[in-house]
Amino acid sequence: MISGGPRLLAWTLGEVVELVQETPRVASLYLNIPDWPGHLAGQHVDVRLTAEDGYVAERSYSIASPPEDRWVALTVERLDDGEVSPYLVGELRVGDRVELRGPIGGYFVWRAGQDLPLLLVGGGSGVVPLMAMLRHRAKAAHKAPARLLYSSRTLDDVIYREELERLGSAGDGLTVFHTLTREKPARWTGYTRRLDESMMKEVAWPTEQMPAVFVCGPTSFVEAAATLLVAMGYAPQTIKTERFGATGG
Repeated sequence: MISGGPRLLAWTLGEVVELVQETPRVASLYLNIPDWPGHLAGQHVDVRLTAEDGYVAERSYSIASPPEDRWVALTVERLDDGEVSPYLVGELRVGDRVELRGPIGGYFVWRAGQDLPLLLVGGGSGVVPLMAMLRHRAKAAHKAPARLLYSSRTLDDVIYREELERLGSAGDGLTVFHTLTREKPARWTGYTRRLDESMMKEVAWPTEQMPAVFVCGPTSFVEAAATLLVAMGYAPQTIKTERFGATGG
């Protein structure tokens, strides 16, 4: 595991050992990084691509794998106008090497073994660092009660769909809630709308239980979720947020 003190982040190379297509636009890259120092659930890395003409593009991606795993997994959504994601999702192959540095971030992290309930709220690919937390929890001897509220456009856009179903049905205190904002499939039993007050009240833990709260997604989604939680009585300083813009990649 990483130490608590600061260290200089150097660029290193990770070799792609596995590629998993999560949705039509999202893939997980599993990397072997020989000098990886270890990470915490919720951290991210910087990825750097250098073109033949010397042009450099960098983007940050959340780590999807738990600290216990052998490989470091990055789950990337392909953006058509992006500079990095179209290469990572579409052109990258097993055996290719990726330049990266990390792990980065000490605020949006969760360590297993805590007794406080865990509340995770994710929108789109914002579920990635939350998934690292759930995978970390699944491997822990002591499992805090946890709830995930995950908002996606359509059923096909749900990242980690089968794994989330498996984790949610394990009977170990995790409940997974889905909401779809653009469709209502036949026999769908989840929510079919954007986050709102009634949904959050049904999903969130009572404030007196003092849960650990993590919210990740597009800026507008994160702001909406945090506003709803504060209105319910959650102290703003207890809501840890991570957001990303609609463009980039």
